[in-house]
Formats: sequence, C-alpha cells, structure tokens
Amino acid sequence: MQDLHGVFPYLVSPIGPDGRVLDEVLARLCEHLIAAGVHGLTPLGSTGEFAYLNAGQRRRIIQVVVEAAAGRVPVVAGIAANTTAEAVRQAKEAAELGADGILAILEAYFPVPEAGVVDYFTAVADATDRPVVLYTNPQFQRSDLSLPALAALSRHPRIGYVKDASTNTGRLLSIMDRTEGRMRVFAASAHIPAAVMLIGGVGWMAGPACAIPRQSVQLYELCRAGDWTAAMALQRRLWRINELFARHALAACIKGALEIQGFPVGVPLPPQPALSAQGRQEVEAALANLDIHADDA
Repeated sequence: MQDLHGVFPYLVSPIGPDGRVLDEVLARLCEHLIAAGVHGLTPLGSTGEFAYLNAGQRRRIIQVVVEAAAGRVPVVAGIAANTTAEAVRQAKEAAELGADGILAILEAYFPVPEAGVVDYFTAVADATDRPVVLYTNPQFQRSDLSLPALAALSRHPRIGYVKDASTNTGRLLSIMDRTEGRMRVFAASAHIPAAVMLIGGVGWMAGPACAIPRQSVQLYELCRAGDWTAAMALQRRLWRINELFARHALAACIKGALEIQGFPVGVPLPPQPALSAQGRQEVEAALANLDIHADDA
C-alpha cells in the first residue's frame, strides 16, 4: 500500500456561474500547491463542497487534478454517498480516472448502525486496489466511526488511514492505540497539527493548507525534525487561519483566501453563503500577518 504522509490540502472546487468546472483555475491552483511542496492533493473533501456537486462535476474535478498532478504527488480523491452501491461506483470511477487513493465519506440522512458503517467502508475498500483513507467528522455526520468500528476496519489490507475531524485530540491517540499501529492518523483543521504530529500523526488533510501551503509544509518539516520549539512558534502564527476557518463557512473562508491571493475560484455553491465583508477583512489581515499576498500565487 502506498505510503501517504505529509500535507494534503483539501482543494476547493472552482465552479463557474454556469455550473462548469473552471479547469484552468483548478489546474493552476494544483501547480501552485505542488510548487509549494505539498505532499499530496485531496479533491472533493469538505472544503471541496462535495455535498453540493453533481456527478459530472465530481468526475471532472478528479480528472483535472489527476492531470495537473501528473504523478508528481499522490491524489486522494473524496467519494461520498448515502448508499453503498453508489459509494462503490464512485470509488471505482475515481480509480479509473487515475486517483492514487480514496478518501471515503459516509453520507447518511438516517443513522446507520455500526455494522452497516463497517460494511459500507469495507465495500469501498474491496472495490479497488487503492489505499483508503477513512473520513470521520462527528460534528456533521449522522453515523460516525466508533473506536470498535475503526479497529475492525484497520484489519482490511487497503484501509490504513483515517482523517479525523473531531475536536478531540485524545480520540486520535485512542485510535492509534486501539488499532495497534495499523491505522495511521491524519489531522484536520479542528486539531492543532503540531500536537497531532507529536503524538504520532502522519500529517494533515485540511482546507487551510490550500491557502497557506508553504507555511504548512514548513510546519510539517519542523515536526518531522523534532524541532518542537520552532514548530510551536510557527503553529501559533498559523493558528489564526484555523480559527477563521472554524468561524466562517468552510468553503467561503478558503475560497475567499484564494481569491485574495489571485485565484478566481468563485464563491461557494448555493445555498452556502459567500464570505462576508467582515470575514474578508479578517482573512486579509491574517494573510498579511503571514506575509502572504497575491504575488505569492
């Protein structure tokens, strides 16, 4: 199984007013992120507004990102569905389009019992030969991945990672202990990345890294080197972006930050709100504090 680690920005999904994927904008963003040193790209995560896209848009986004990456970094594509059959279809399609890994998300209107959750993710992992990253976000999901479910899934040969978007860092340590090293943990924007790296995390998949890629990579490298004093000094500077990400709508904050930097990625898909005027001022101030300007794009 491919070794996934490091900084994987959750890509925004640039969509024009006519519903068309803005291929050139997305490809340019991918090029910018790769040049900044990120270790992988993750289209169709939460920041990518996967829940608001149709099947054609999702397919095109994966195609553009895979073509832009051109094998230089792994592409871990998000798949999300309410039914197991549709999740399997999406996983197979992502693999056929050239995705190097699958970020598996369970959408559910009604709660799904633990056995059904395990069956869903097992079916996704059985559908392709790609490594699977499980996505868990108890704040938004009706059916979360419990520790027993994660322990069971960690024994699947292609399920070796989990991206946990809870705000409970202790849960991450419990996952690592419960799965006895079989499940490697990626942090989310709800966690302090340096702290997650300290307890044994392998990196983070998060929207803020899409707006501050160079600084995110620098933080990862400091953590890997064990320079915790320098890492925490940088982490404190970067945390302002995470705080804004939590305060404003997910896609609005990161799309706004990218627009400020010169990427015309557009506004979030309705009914999601665009970044407010006050929010834009706050994001501009946070980026300026990090010396990030349109010229950096």
